[in-house]
Amino acid sequence: MEEGKKSSAMSDVGAWAMNVVSSVGIIMANKQLMSPAGYAFSFATTLTGFHFAVTALVGFVSNATGYSTSKHVPLWELLWFSIVANTSITGMNLSLMLNSVGFYQISKLSMIPVVCVMEWILHSKHYSREVKMAVVVVVLGVGVCTVTDVKVNAKGFLCACVAVLSTSLQQISIGSLQKKYAIGSFELLSKTAPIQALSLIFFGPFIDYYLNGKSIVKYKFSPGVIYFILLSCALAVFCNISQYLCIGRFSATSFQVLGHMKTVCVLTLGWLLFDSELTLKNIMGMVLAVIGMVIYSWAVEVEKQANARMALAKTSLTEEELRLLKEGVEKASIKDVEVGETKA
Repeated sequence: MEEGKKSSAMSDVGAWAMNVVSSVGIIMANKQLMSPAGYAFSFATTLTGFHFAVTALVGFVSNATGYSTSKHVPLWELLWFSIVANTSITGMNLSLMLNSVGFYQISKLSMIPVVCVMEWILHSKHYSREVKMAVVVVVLGVGVCTVTDVKVNAKGFLCACVAVLSTSLQQISIGSLQKKYAIGSFELLSKTAPIQALSLIFFGPFIDYYLNGKSIVKYKFSPGVIYFILLSCALAVFCNISQYLCIGRFSATSFQVLGHMKTVCVLTLGWLLFDSELTLKNIMGMVLAVIGMVIYSWAVEVEKQANARMALAKTSLTEEELRLLKEGVEKASIKDVEVGETKA
C-alpha cells in the first residue's frame, strides 16, 4: 500500500510538472510568435485550431498503433463539450481584446470561486474552512502581482462573463466525463480534439479577422514562423494531455488554484528572458500566492485524511452491524428449530 501511495504521488507530481512546464513553455513560444517584436502572427484562435489538429493526429496514431484504447462516449456529449471548450477559447480572446489587462486578469481570478460554486451546485461538493482560506490567499496574491489598471465596458464585461462560465464548466466537465465513462484523460482528449480542430480551423480565421482586422491568407509565412508554430503545437499536445490528467487526478478547483503557479513562473521568466519589469509589488504578490498554494495543498491533504477516517469509521460500523445481524439471525434460526422439535 505504501509503495502504491508513493507511486500515485509521483504520478501526480509528474502530471502537474508536465502541465506547468508545457504551459509556461507555450506562453514563451507564443510570445515570440505573436508579439510585434517577434513574428507578429496575431491569429490566436486559428493557432489553437492547429494545436488541436496536432493533438488529434497524435491521438489517431496512438489508437492505430494500439498504444491506447478507445471507449464509447456518446457523440452528443462530445459535441456539447467541444462547443463549451470552443466558447471558452473564443470568449477569452474577445475578453482580452475588449478589456484592459487588469480586468482580464481579474476575470481569470474569478474562475476559482466560480468553479467552487459550480461544483457545489452540480456535484454537491463542500469545502473546509482551511481550503476556503487558502483560495482567498492565492487570489489576493495573484491579484497583487498581476492586476494593474482596471477599465470595464459593457461588451467586454459580457465576453468576460461568457469566458469565465464556459471555461469553468469545461474544466468541471473533463473530470465528470472521465468518471462517468471510466475513460482515461488521453482517450477523452483524442475524442474531442478532432471536433475542436475542425471547428476552430474553419471559424478561427473569421474570428481572428474580427479581433485584429488581419487576414491569415495575406500573412507571409517564413521558416522562423513555421518553426515556432510547430514548437507551439508540440508544447500544446503536452499541455492539453497534462490538463486532462491533472483535472482527472485532482479537481477543477485544485487545477485553478495550483495553476496560478504558472503565473508566477511566467512573470519570473518574463523578467529573466524578456527584460520585463519586476517590482516590489510583483514580488510581494508572488510570495503571497505561493504561501496560499502551500496552505491549499496542506488543507486538501487534511481534508482527504479526514474523509478517509470518516469512510473507515462508516465501514467499521457497517461491518459491526452486519455481525450483530448475523448473530441475531442464527439465534432466531436455532429457536425456530427448537420450537419445531418440541412440537414434533
